[in-house]
Amino acid sequence: MTINNQQDQDLLDEYDFSKGIRGKYAQRYREGSNIVKLDDDVAEMFPDEKSVNDALRALANIIRSHQNLA
Repeated sequence: MTINNQQDQDLLDEYDFSKGIRGKYAQRYREGSNIVKLDDDVAEMFPDEKSVNDALRALANIIRSHQNLA
C-alpha cells in the first residue's frame, strides 16, 4: 500500500513506513501507562493533575472510613 506523503506536510518523501507494523508496541504501552481521559464536564472541575489526585485521595479516604464502619 502506498500513501501519498503530499497529504501530510510533516512527512518527507524519503520516509518509508511500508514495512511498519501498526500497533506493534500498543499493548506494552497500555501496560506501562496510567492515562485516563476525563469527560469534558469532569475536566472542567479539575484543571490539573494535582487537583485530580487530591480529589481521588479524599474520596478514597471516605470510602475507607465507611468500610471500616461496616
